Amino acid sequence: MIRAKLQQLGSFLAGMVIPNIAALIAWGLITALFIPRGWIPNEHIAALVSPLIMYLLPVLIGFTGGRLVYGTRGGVVGALATMGAAVGSSVPMFIGAMTLGPLGGWSIKKVDQLLEGKTPKTLEALVTNFSAGLVGLGLTLLAYTLAGPFMQALTLTLGAGAKRITQAGVLPLISLLIEPGKVLFVNNAINHGVLAPLGIAEAKQAGKSIFFLLETNPGPGLGLLCAYWLCGKGEVKQSTPGAMVIHFLGGVHEIYFPYVLMNPPTVLAMIAGGMSATATFVLMHAGLVATPAPGSIFAYIAMAPKGGLAPVLSGVLIGAVASFLVALPIVSRSSTSGEVASAFAKAKETVQARQAQLRSGGRE
Repeated sequence: MIRAKLQQLGSFLAGMVIPNIAALIAWGLITALFIPRGWIPNEHIAALVSPLIMYLLPVLIGFTGGRLVYGTRGGVVGALATMGAAVGSSVPMFIGAMTLGPLGGWSIKKVDQLLEGKTPKTLEALVTNFSAGLVGLGLTLLAYTLAGPFMQALTLTLGAGAKRITQAGVLPLISLLIEPGKVLFVNNAINHGVLAPLGIAEAKQAGKSIFFLLETNPGPGLGLLCAYWLCGKGEVKQSTPGAMVIHFLGGVHEIYFPYVLMNPPTVLAMIAGGMSATATFVLMHAGLVATPAPGSIFAYIAMAPKGGLAPVLSGVLIGAVASFLVALPIVSRSSTSGEVASAFAKAKETVQARQAQLRSGGRE
């Protein structure tokens, strides 16, 4: 029951963020290229960075969240509420957008339900527009005076806590949550709901953030697939080269989920790979300027700051090697090829059923 709720939350968060990935990438490229520490510094173009991250991106996410709840009408009210929080805060209001956007959609939906059948036809358009405007006004003022400062304090608190974890040297332990969560389809809740907002806030101040590297790293998945390619049997072995291309170059991490689900002990390899990679990122002060989407090696290269590519690639490589070394004996001791093939087929069905469920809900 809890897992289903987390999956539902992850799907909803992904539904708000994924449609706006192009805008996030555009912001990330502008940041990587034109800020003073960028590849081709340009003060005039760099002036776009702050307005995009402070206003446009949160409002887009707020609009999308409201639209998921109540169509375009909900999206407009959600965007208004998000704008109030964005103006009322001095930090990027992504957490606020993920809250206020759906709240705006829900609010106008309830108002419309109350007014349904009670408005004369001649006044319907007027009432419809004014009701949305008044609800939007109320939420905007509320967000500006209360939600903005509250979300700012929450974001700063989370950021301070994450920094303390990093400084204490225990950040690699976060892989104990991230790697099992990925194959249980709660990776979107972890990444889009927590890590990405923290990363954006840190990148705004420091120019890069390690939080963009924690869930999106393609290294551990590559190491697992390499182990199956070397020691797998039958259909499993034959399918791994294509899966490696889709995962590592295409950034579609879901492709390796069946390989973990059919052989649960291999999650230990994913944890080992994630912890090793994160430890490397911490030691080498690695970070990206924005969320790599999708999590492919090409996105990692594009989002690496000037002079910061070697630490990023080192973490990816070490994560892949660690995952491979731990997965190798587990995979090599796998049962007979018939049992492996059956487990693989069932695991693929599980993943496909979950993906179909997400698509049918219109959230991914």
